[in-house]
Amino acid sequence: MTTKEHPFPTRIECRFQGKRGWVALDQIRTVDKARLVKKLGIIDEQTGKAVLQNIAEIFAP
Repeated sequence: MTTKEHPFPTRIECRFQGKRGWVALDQIRTVDKARLVKKLGIIDEQTGKAVLQNIAEIFAP
């Protein structure tokens, strides 16, 4: 998630912990589970569906 606003089709607007931001699907990275220290929270269902739909469009043949 980023707080930098850029109108890219790969950015999904969301609110998390009272802050406005964007899920930056154009910056997807692979991270080893061992590097994840703690879970910060959960995004809402509508944002989650939008993210999954956009990822499907990005990787569709």
